[in-house]
Amino acid sequence: MIIRYSKDALKFLAKLDKKSIERIRKAIEGLTLTPPVGDIKLMQGYTDERKRLRVGSWRIIYKYGTDNELEILFVIDIGNRGDIYK
Repeated sequence: MIIRYSKDALKFLAKLDKKSIERIRKAIEGLTLTPPVGDIKLMQGYTDERKRLRVGSWRIIYKYGTDNELEILFVIDIGNRGDIYK
């Protein structure tokens, strides 16, 4: 499975310390397993089957897709609990 990050997600990761980045990276790798591992919930109000993964006080918004038979995990956004849903 290929993991693709949006510009917003990469921008947020660039601000964090190495320990936090590693924790988020491991959580995202857990999403590539079958079944996905973590505190996952389907987000309401979206038609593209977005989900959110909770990692401490951070939230990772993502969705699955395919591109020419390859499975892709799109990481749409990463942020703090209070800011991510705005």
